[in-house]
Amino acid sequence: MNEFMKIAINEAMLGLKNNAGGPFGAVIVKNGIVIAKAHNTVIKDKDPTCHAEINVIKMASKILKRFDLSDCEIYSSCEPCPMCLSAVYWAKIKKLYYGSTREDAAKIGFDDKYIYDVINGNAKEVRANVVQVDRDICLKPFHEWEIKKDKISY
Repeated sequence: MNEFMKIAINEAMLGLKNNAGGPFGAVIVKNGIVIAKAHNTVIKDKDPTCHAEINVIKMASKILKRFDLSDCEIYSSCEPCPMCLSAVYWAKIKKLYYGSTREDAAKIGFDDKYIYDVINGNAKEVRANVVQVDRDICLKPFHEWEIKKDKISY
């Protein structure tokens, strides 16, 4: 068994034991050294975004004092949901290892198929009414960003 995946699984089990959230764990590794490890804390933190991957990316960024984790790898006990996969990409992590699949997760009640359907334009139902408003005024910060001399791109 991969040593880092074993840590991710242990994190998932720790979260289960403490009723912190779902059965998910993740680890961020740099040059073969564990930088951070975390589990799902949705229940504990009463925050639907506190998935293992989000938590571990936040921890690793704080520890390394940077938002670019392109020299790191992430191990997740399960295939990341769309939110977590997006966070992996935003963090510029170049290698993702995962254990169980999204289909495995769906079998125990963690089904993100609807989100994939929305992303792919295949959703047959509407769960959130999405409405664009005030675009013109909302573009003001974008224009300011364009001319900002001391901006830090990411």
